[in-house]
Amino acid sequence: MSRRRPASRERPRNWPLRGRTADLVLALVLFAAIATAMAARMADDHERGLMPGLGWPLVIVGCGALVWRRSHPVVVVIVTAAASAVYYPVTEPDGPMMIVFVVALYTAAAQGHLIVASVIGSAAMAAVAYGEIRSDVNHLADAGLYLLAGWFVAVIAIGAVVHNRHAYLREAELRAVAAERGREQEALRRTTEERLRIARELHDVLGHNISLINVQANAALYGKDPARAAEALTAIKETSKETLRELRTTLGVLRQVDEAAPVVPPPGLDRLEELTSRPVGPAVRTEIEGDPRPLPPEADLAAFRIVQEALTNVTKHSGATTVTVRIRYTAAAVHVQIDDDGRAEPDSQPGNGIRGMTERAEALGGTLTAHPRPEGGFRVEARIPLPG
Repeated sequence: MSRRRPASRERPRNWPLRGRTADLVLALVLFAAIATAMAARMADDHERGLMPGLGWPLVIVGCGALVWRRSHPVVVVIVTAAASAVYYPVTEPDGPMMIVFVVALYTAAAQGHLIVASVIGSAAMAAVAYGEIRSDVNHLADAGLYLLAGWFVAVIAIGAVVHNRHAYLREAELRAVAAERGREQEALRRTTEERLRIARELHDVLGHNISLINVQANAALYGKDPARAAEALTAIKETSKETLRELRTTLGVLRQVDEAAPVVPPPGLDRLEELTSRPVGPAVRTEIEGDPRPLPPEADLAAFRIVQEALTNVTKHSGATTVTVRIRYTAAAVHVQIDDDGRAEPDSQPGNGIRGMTERAEALGGTLTAHPRPEGGFRVEARIPLPG
């Protein structure tokens, strides 16, 4: 998944400066503006007071603090407020030092520190009002005092709006990333499921038919009855033909580029006789209980493949002479049971065959058990639920 760095939300995308560099430029611009204003006023005022000794360091501290306004907004707003609180009472003539404090106040609000910004802004406004009351010289008229208060409120409100907008954009970005990750995980899950499904199909088709071909070839090769040998060779021909047909069907599904259904329908229990009427191998007896009826394609294919794989395991591993396949239909499910009288394998890690049968049943919400029978032999029993 590609990861793109989100664009800065503080400036337009075409703004050439970013981060600390932009804050440094802002601090220098404000310092130049304040210094120009102070120099102009000092040139017109013959009584400079404490301006030369203390004014410049306070301006430097206030403007310099803005360089760290993004990383430490609370500290910066406190520093600029303190610098302004000292600057205005002791400097004459003064300059627009309040701009530095306003920028820091806005930054604190925009970074989400609304309570801190409101408290410091209210304290600054109270200090200005107190200074106007106690001072012999009224620097601000009543309208100017209200205007300053309005500016403080506006700056904090704008900062709050910017903070909420940034929070909304971050949330939207996180949701977009989560949605993209979810789509990728869903696509990966579907790909994995499809790969497992194809692996099960190939295993069941090739494993069953090639095992039968092996048994039939041994019968033809080592059998002493020419008629049985010819019968086995005929069975090999038919089995290999069926193997190629099912293999082409499976590969044809992989080559499809649209949602069209395969040309050859998938096998189902209506073809059960093909599995139980082999000329070689153990004798297979089929028992049907309940009311046989057409099943949904997924359930029909799963039941057929479970019987097919169970018979393959009997032929390959058990040495059984007889196998009983029971199909029982109920209103809620179809039950498949395969019993043989061969050797019961000792308990061990289940192979791909049993694992594949279990996955087929569980994929449809069913269950499958495979275990030795008390009376001898092995049993595979599956329950596949039906919709409705």
